[in-house]
Amino acid sequence: MSMAEYKGKIKNIQDTPFGYTISVIGGKWKMVIIYLLAENQPIRFNELKRQIGDITYKTLSSHLKELEADGLVKRKEYPQIPPKVEYSLTDKGETLLPVLEGLCEWGVKNQNT
Repeated sequence: MSMAEYKGKIKNIQDTPFGYTISVIGGKWKMVIIYLLAENQPIRFNELKRQIGDITYKTLSSHLKELEADGLVKRKEYPQIPPKVEYSLTDKGETLLPVLEGLCEWGVKNQNT
């Protein structure tokens, strides 16, 4: 169903595919995390943190857990000391890459207009 087909039928935006999508990738950092995982997978937590910069450890950890719960990110833990954990995109997460690419293209075309 397209957005036009939902017009007048929406009682709660969260009940729409658009609402679901925004709930999964919305916010300041989730799309950045997905993009960096696509460019650098697998990647360890601290390296991801270094590449993002201004994000707090707590926020990054929280967003990674949410993305994992939504099936977009997989976490692989190695049984060693010190513990080693790597993050990468799932197949479902990779299906978002064309969407993010489209958003980037839109930004290139419209950033300075």
